[in-house]
Amino acid sequence: MTERPVLLPYADPAFVADPFPLYRQLREDGPVRRAVIAGGLEAWIVTRYEDGLAALSDSRLSSDVRDASDTRLLRALPDTERESMLGNMLRSDPPDHTRLRRLVSKAFTAHRVAGLRPRIQAVTDGLLDGIAAAGSADLVADFALPLPVTVISELLGVPVDDRHDFQRWTDRMIMRGAQPPDPAVVNEAWQHMRAYVGGLIRAKRADPGDDLLSGLITARDQEQRLTEDELIAMVFLLLAAGYITTVNLIAGGIAMLLAHPGQLERLRSDPGLLPGAIEEFLRYDGPVSPGIARFAREDLDIAGVRIPHGATVLIASAIADRDPARFPDADHLDITRRDNTHLAFGHGIHYCLGAPLARLEGQIAIGSALRRLPGLALAVPPEKIRWRPGGLRGPLSLPVTFAPDRS
Repeated sequence: MTERPVLLPYADPAFVADPFPLYRQLREDGPVRRAVIAGGLEAWIVTRYEDGLAALSDSRLSSDVRDASDTRLLRALPDTERESMLGNMLRSDPPDHTRLRRLVSKAFTAHRVAGLRPRIQAVTDGLLDGIAAAGSADLVADFALPLPVTVISELLGVPVDDRHDFQRWTDRMIMRGAQPPDPAVVNEAWQHMRAYVGGLIRAKRADPGDDLLSGLITARDQEQRLTEDELIAMVFLLLAAGYITTVNLIAGGIAMLLAHPGQLERLRSDPGLLPGAIEEFLRYDGPVSPGIARFAREDLDIAGVRIPHGATVLIASAIADRDPARFPDADHLDITRRDNTHLAFGHGIHYCLGAPLARLEGQIAIGSALRRLPGLALAVPPEKIRWRPGGLRGPLSLPVTFAPDRS
């Protein structure tokens, strides 16, 4: 391709609030577009659904950032974060990925996730109890943020007395959207968390419990186990992939409903639509935007476009999931939509292992909020909602009003 790369203007609040007009133009311009993304890095953006689906299963595209020709991608990471990224399942390829996923799957079972339902409901109810009488709240700070980190803490078996520090370090490591991060603060938080998780692993080895971390420690596959570095990397992956993305799904889903009152009323009148509504939230305006990075192991063609060895390829699920060739009336939010096989959780061998947990948390949180907060409405005009810039998309705050519970 000869055209100049398009700029994704993450410093522009208007783009951050609504990137979809530019996304639509990119998709209409071609199936693969060169673009300048965050930090001046260049990527090849795959914009259409069928091409994105194929690329996510293409073994010529690596998940390991060390295969990128632009070494700034690796150098930009704090030392401890670089260590965790390179050791985790999300950023590895076969055969390492195959071994890691098989071991993790032995501990992160459907039964374990299903068993969390009562506790997720209890945490959700407790948070709503704390805001129901007030008549107003910030559903990010007061609800969507504390719920997933509490669930992850319990899933991993973090002792109750340690959870305040655990959440504080997590926020400093991951919550980078509201202002430019201070590298020293981020690095310090990673160091504290790494030391803490290492100690927690040693404690679980000596006295395992009925939690995911104990399950990961004891999981075996042909006498192979996860090393301590791999266990630490898995904890960091759960925090990175399972915390802010779930916050964004919960808060973003509620924001979508409040911006589409017809859909909100339809869901209120038929709560059985909630599972399909979660899928539509993920498709229409999912928690990762524009998509999933891969790195070309060799020169290759995608949709007739030549991609050079070492190039960063961004499989833009947020663009592809509004491809009208795949989804009729794709720019319309429709919680009754059928055949909704979106790309928000990826595809192929890297399909999100935590997808069932994210869906469960989203269903419980959003369904409970709609039941417990009658008359729920935005406290500000929709255009005043501040959105998280960069690769993770969701409201930074969601001020709402509702009829207070006087009981």
